[in-house]
Amino acid sequence: MSVTCDLCFHHCRLGEGQTGLCRARANRNGTVVPLNYGKLTALALDPIEKKPLRRFHPGSRILSVGSFGCNLHCPFCQNAGIAAVGAETCTRDCTPDRLVQEALRLQGEGNIGVAYTYNEPLVGYEFVRDCAGLVHRAGLVNVLVTNGTIGEAPWRALLPLLDAVNIDLKGFTEDWYRRLGGDLATVKRSIALAAEACHLEVTTLVVPGENDTEEEMRALSAWLASVDPDIPLHVSRFFPRHRMQDRSATPVRTVWRLAEVARERLRFVYTGNC
Repeated sequence: MSVTCDLCFHHCRLGEGQTGLCRARANRNGTVVPLNYGKLTALALDPIEKKPLRRFHPGSRILSVGSFGCNLHCPFCQNAGIAAVGAETCTRDCTPDRLVQEALRLQGEGNIGVAYTYNEPLVGYEFVRDCAGLVHRAGLVNVLVTNGTIGEAPWRALLPLLDAVNIDLKGFTEDWYRRLGGDLATVKRSIALAAEACHLEVTTLVVPGENDTEEEMRALSAWLASVDPDIPLHVSRFFPRHRMQDRSATPVRTVWRLAEVARERLRFVYTGNC
């Protein structure tokens, strides 16, 4: 029998054995199951600033975990080797209990918790949810780096377990989001809900010729300020990756200029990859 996956805005209708657009969820006997539960592609102790988070426990480190799959198809993906492929990229199996034990072991090296990152972690929602509960019980923090295209109900259910979130706001036009396979309205809702629940920072990757005008940045930052002018915004420089290797990196002066535009409305604006 067919079944609908309601985790994200795509609402994939899956026949028996069929996998969703994210490559990480499938119909098994009439039930949507995560194919990437406990399947890791990356595990590393990172500076918290690398997430990026600049105003959440600065100077600390966090155990960062990634799996495979993503529900967007950004042509500039920085981690396409794990986000745009399947289980063949996994290097180890890890239960939530084992992940928490590793996080606790690394406290002596400055670790404060677990960050779910690298691919789109929410296509493996169940693993994030199960780990996050155990992480809190162990007295550690949960950080999530996401594209924000999750459905409202699962997002609201997960937010009480999260201490900090960085959401990619990839631009501020519906056309650009459609080209990425995304939905701007869903991301805006996720940002607004996260701002009420935990520490939030937002990242915008500036792609030359796509989302690099002052007008778009002015609209983006004005909307973000309407949610909360204290939300930190990271204006990040694009480098040729994945299917966008036919264009040059964003000029540094463009990133600096757009950051100045954002500072007209936001208190905390940072530049990245410069």
